[in-house]
Amino acid sequence: MQLTHPHSQRAVGLQERQALMLRDKIKSLEHRIMDMIRHGHENMVLTDKLHRWACDMLAAPAADLPVLAVDNIRELFQVPQVALRLWDVSDADAAYAQGVTPSVREQAAALETPYVGASAGFEAVQWLGEPAQAASVALMALRPAPGQDAFGLLVLASPDAQRFNSQMGTELLERLAQLAGAALSVLRASQD
Repeated sequence: MQLTHPHSQRAVGLQERQALMLRDKIKSLEHRIMDMIRHGHENMVLTDKLHRWACDMLAAPAADLPVLAVDNIRELFQVPQVALRLWDVSDADAAYAQGVTPSVREQAAALETPYVGASAGFEAVQWLGEPAQAASVALMALRPAPGQDAFGLLVLASPDAQRFNSQMGTELLERLAQLAGAALSVLRASQD
């Protein structure tokens, strides 16, 4: 039996055609394996950054935690803009406790998972140094522990509209929010 060669018009035998098809399939699988290895490496790099951030938070004095949290996220994860606000904290005059309205508190309370996408006029985006440059944002409610009431909101922003998008996975952001909430809970006025 003779078949047409997939890359030319000459006729080839069935065995040769099957061998060509298997070679193409093997190449395709090799590319997928390389993609998986690359993604695994990228995930390991992110996990290492998250681990470093958590270690820095654990070693810092409580008073330094808000500034350290923001600066390290900006540096380690290369996020251009980061803002943090906490409420019901013992130092109500601190910069990180200012400008929190009831609507922001309600929005944070409603966030079960991080919001990622366009800035869409969120009030919390105004906390950023350059809110007009925030093409995409990630909003993360901070809780002392899963299932407890939110006592803060962490805002990450990028001028890249695709940096934080609705198609991305949010597991890393969820872990970051959980760690930040646990670490920053020492600043709360009343512990649950």
